[in-house]
Amino acid sequence: MNGNFGRILWYVFATSKGGPTRIKIVNLLDSRPYNMHQISKKLHLDYKTVQHHIKVLEENRVITAEEKKYGTIYFPSAMFDGVKDIFAEIKNKVGEK
Repeated sequence: MNGNFGRILWYVFATSKGGPTRIKIVNLLDSRPYNMHQISKKLHLDYKTVQHHIKVLEENRVITAEEKKYGTIYFPSAMFDGVKDIFAEIKNKVGEK
């Protein structure tokens, strides 16, 4: 399973121009859970931009949400926790520390 998920991580973070932004979001969420508004403010990103990237990260099971409502809190998924070494490798290749 980690092999397939590793490929998903490469796809999500390294094959599109949105990858570096997604890396920043996941790095932030790895420190503690945040909602979209907090992510937007903390990373100085437009709310709609954050909304788009959160959707991509959720669809690919990189992050998960506490519940679906306004102010929903996001955090790294259990699957992501098991492949942080791959994430670190991707960050080094993409150039986002």
